[in-house]
Amino acid sequence: MEKVLVLLHTVDGELPAAAMETLGLAQRLGAAYELGVIGAGAAAAAQRVSGGAGKCFAVEGEAFSVSRYATDAAACEAVIRASGAPVVLAPDTLRFHRCLPGVAERLGAAVDTHVVAFTPEGAVERWFYRQRIQAELKRTERPWIVLVEPGSQPAAETSAGAAPEVLEVSCETRTSVEGFSTPLAGEQTIRPDAPLLFVAGAGWTKKQKDGAVHVEEAAQLILDFVRKTQCSLGSSKSLVDLTSEGQPVLPFLTHLHQVGQTGSSPRHRKGLATCCHGEEPHVVGWRFIQERRAVNLDPNCGWTRGKADVVYVADAFEVMRELLKLL
Repeated sequence: MEKVLVLLHTVDGELPAAAMETLGLAQRLGAAYELGVIGAGAAAAAQRVSGGAGKCFAVEGEAFSVSRYATDAAACEAVIRASGAPVVLAPDTLRFHRCLPGVAERLGAAVDTHVVAFTPEGAVERWFYRQRIQAELKRTERPWIVLVEPGSQPAAETSAGAAPEVLEVSCETRTSVEGFSTPLAGEQTIRPDAPLLFVAGAGWTKKQKDGAVHVEEAAQLILDFVRKTQCSLGSSKSLVDLTSEGQPVLPFLTHLHQVGQTGSSPRHRKGLATCCHGEEPHVVGWRFIQERRAVNLDPNCGWTRGKADVVYVADAFEVMRELLKLL
């Protein structure tokens, strides 16, 4: 296996989970690897995990502490050139997904995104067509930049090493960061790194056993659960489509929450589906969830046919009320 450069970035001075997963993949390849880190506190973060790396590089400073295409691209280019490694492994985060294809163009390199495996023989595996087709690829172009899908690899076992070489990088940019606009505490509902994914189906907006619709109570139960557990919230396509059909809807759901064949395919350790039918178009989005459970009143729903590890045949409203009491 050729020499590998593991290229990472910090978040608030620390290496995120996706970075540690990419480093773990490099360690398991058994090849000699070097380490490069950019962002706020990059040198200290790099030193904490550089045990086992041949060389270590860092780019830090006020200009590189925030995510911005011009500065990120300049920093990554400098680290890749300083290393000279033919293969570059980086986490497929929003920050790197935006800048590394441009860096590949500057270097005359090849680039692949959403990679889920890298073999010692030099082949990568990735998914196509909404996670339905898995392909194995090899490239002869070098450098080769490989962006590793977050959640697809076990994290690295790290140890401290020598202080990194801090590279001086200059970059002109016409943009400045004024600050951040974020939701109020507890109102963020999409959390890719959360251990639990909670998915709501259209059954929440249908008539219940008393013959009435309880959308407001459903919304309150779901939001309370998300806030107290800090889980990530998903939705079936049928539920988010109700907005355009003039039917009662949960006001906080958008198509960004959609999980399934035409939505996202998240990678959480556990998943809990409520009021979802569990048929194939929805379950496609669950193939990377490690433990799948569902709550549904119908004992013959799709989840019971080998698509979930555990199915609770129960009223989701009653289940959520009891869960919130326990929480």
